Amino acid sequence: MKKVVTFGEIMLRLSTPGFKRFLQSDIFDANYGGGEANVAVSLANYGLQSYFVSKLPRHEIGQSAVNHLRNYGVSTDYVIRGGDRVGIYFLETGASQRPSKVIYDRADSAVSNLGADEVNWEEVFEGKDWFHWTGITPALGSNLVESLKKACKVAKSRGITISCDLNFRKKLWTTEEAQGVMVPLMQYVDVCIANEEDAEKSLGFKAEGTDIESAELNEEGYFKLGKQLKDKFGFSSVAITLRESFSASRNGWSAMLVDDKNCKEPYRTTVYDITLVDRVGGGDSFAGGLIYGLLEKSSTKEAIEFAVAASCIKQTIPGDANLVSVDEVEKLIKSGGSGRVER
Repeated sequence: MKKVVTFGEIMLRLSTPGFKRFLQSDIFDANYGGGEANVAVSLANYGLQSYFVSKLPRHEIGQSAVNHLRNYGVSTDYVIRGGDRVGIYFLETGASQRPSKVIYDRADSAVSNLGADEVNWEEVFEGKDWFHWTGITPALGSNLVESLKKACKVAKSRGITISCDLNFRKKLWTTEEAQGVMVPLMQYVDVCIANEEDAEKSLGFKAEGTDIESAELNEEGYFKLGKQLKDKFGFSSVAITLRESFSASRNGWSAMLVDDKNCKEPYRTTVYDITLVDRVGGGDSFAGGLIYGLLEKSSTKEAIEFAVAASCIKQTIPGDANLVSVDEVEKLIKSGGSGRVER
């Protein structure tokens, strides 16, 4: 069984019920989520051994976050206990022409104060096959940049495949700050996951002929972007998610993969027309599906199709995590998404 390590922050998610606005709601639905934690949950659901590295307080809210991970089969052996705060984010789910909104309350969280030497990365990566991180983690502080560098160096020295979802967050850092950190870290990355904004803001590369606000996608422009990233940084694979935002309630969803195996020419996956329930975590579910696919599928085309189908299903599920099985994803791939009741 393949073993995958992810490193990042898990937060308490407080979301308004249904489609209520923040100003309307006097109660919030509570659960847990975060980029790398969501990937870890997906991979555990697919039957892989999944490990999450982070730092959480010893109090009950910290333990509740740990229990959330354990409940879905994620190993928390490498979660450091300490600090005072679990990061929080508030979510207002949009509809039609009203976009969703996220408000962060994560300053001084336990993981943001993780010391560069608190994690024994040699121990963490013993016998592991894959390491995944996102651009959110180094955006949380310079100490996490140092921790991430150490992690990548150890993983690379052991021949472990490293994937990165660029995940630019403008509420956490500027474009200049992001590029100053992310560009040097790309030397360690084998599989790069991005959308057009991530590539531009984090690495300085722009997709040509694309306007996502008007749902216009230029496949050749995305393929060229993938090739440029691959050639510049030496990635083995570049996966680019393609979201066509018709409204806050309806999106087109697909992806493109550029590699030297099955996708040397432009290859766009099946396009899914999704009526959104919860798009938060959609990119994480794509990353989890892609990692699983690249580890377990016979071709990279199968891997990217699995990733898109998995993330399509996730965006119909409330909450951060993608609570689906391999069988459910493969049924969607085969059926094309009829939505018929299973009896």
